[in-house]
Amino acid sequence: MKGNMGNMMKQMQKMQKKMMKAQDELHEMTFEASAGGGMVTVYANGKKEITDIQIKEEVIDPDDAEMLQDLILTATNDVLKQIDDKTNDTMGQFTKGLNMPMECSNSRRRVDVLSRTNF
Repeated sequence: MKGNMGNMMKQMQKMQKKMMKAQDELHEMTFEASAGGGMVTVYANGKKEITDIQIKEEVIDPDDAEMLQDLILTATNDVLKQIDDKTNDTMGQFTKGLNMPMECSNSRRRVDVLSRTNF
């Protein structure tokens, strides 16, 4: 029984290292989304930090700021959804069969909790 527990601990530590590596790789990725046929493009990293916004000059109309705001919101929401989807796909491989919900916003916290848990 003691050998099984030690083996299980090694497997959990190995899985934790893989999770941390996958999460670090996600954080280094760059995502982009456009709206208005490429008039507004938003770039973000896997940490959900907006790193750049490109706005084509022809979409800037002082009399229609609301349209520009809508394009920025659309592109920003799209890029954040891409990050969530990629995070869930990547990190979800570690929770398959464990009946644990994997929310991308909590993934680092879940890894940290696993590292402090005594099995």
